[in-house]
Amino acid sequence: MELKQLRTFKVVAREGTVGAAAIALNRAPSSVSEQVRSLEESLGVMLFERGPRGMRLTAPGERLLGWARTLLDHADAARRDVTSSPIEVHLAALETLMAIHVPQMLRRLADRRPGVVTQTSSRTSRAELLSDVTSGRVDAGLLLDLGDRIGDLGFEPPQDDLTHLDLESVALSVVVAPSHALASAQVSSSAHLDGHPFIGNNPNCSFWLACNRIARPGAQRIEAGSLAIAKAWTAQGMGVALLPDFAIEHELAAGALVRLQVPAPDLSLRLIWRPDREVKPGVRDLLYAAVGRSGPPR
Repeated sequence: MELKQLRTFKVVAREGTVGAAAIALNRAPSSVSEQVRSLEESLGVMLFERGPRGMRLTAPGERLLGWARTLLDHADAARRDVTSSPIEVHLAALETLMAIHVPQMLRRLADRRPGVVTQTSSRTSRAELLSDVTSGRVDAGLLLDLGDRIGDLGFEPPQDDLTHLDLESVALSVVVAPSHALASAQVSSSAHLDGHPFIGNNPNCSFWLACNRIARPGAQRIEAGSLAIAKAWTAQGMGVALLPDFAIEHELAAGALVRLQVPAPDLSLRLIWRPDREVKPGVRDLLYAAVGRSGPPR
């Protein structure tokens, strides 16, 4: 069992087909297939079920995937130590969170471990973010959720077990334009919103999913395509929106939007990571910096 075989195995497990893995590895499909076959022969077990729709891990393959991740992380750590390469960690976040919440984490990490180089990247899709964390393409991710389990907001949870920690609450408000009929009405419950369309980003957006908790079944929904457009359309009187306070504070202060006294759920700014990733140098420091502590998160 060689490290190069484990790397190939890991990519095939992630991509689901030899062809896609070959593209990701920039190698010929025959080379990828040979690496997988050699690994299976050396272990004496089948790691994948081959089918017309691709490669699916067998039970031994599922067990090996966990070992492969750990062994490859240790191998990368050994290489960095021997070659004195800088420690790198990769943090990804949903696009709406990157500008507001990530900078303070990076400042705390820089103070804690100046030698750790942090790569950051934003994601427009929660599914892509979850996939990148579970596959190990990134070390940790930031998203919005609620409840005790990942996905309680209403999105499909990842198949792999992930650890999560809620860092802070993200307040949401129901808002309308000053010219909207509800702006001057006595509105105190979601029932008063009946008959008015709800404006949101898209059905997979965290704020859209949160809106499902206050919108009545069958309520008209307007898909704006982005948070900025949803905010602009709401300010122009097209409907009602449930938006995060951090994104509308200027509009509220300027009077471009009016907050209605309708109870709205708070979301949690949730940090997610794969438990076995904590052995990678720098990852624990990133987790500690995320919660602003000198010790491990609890």
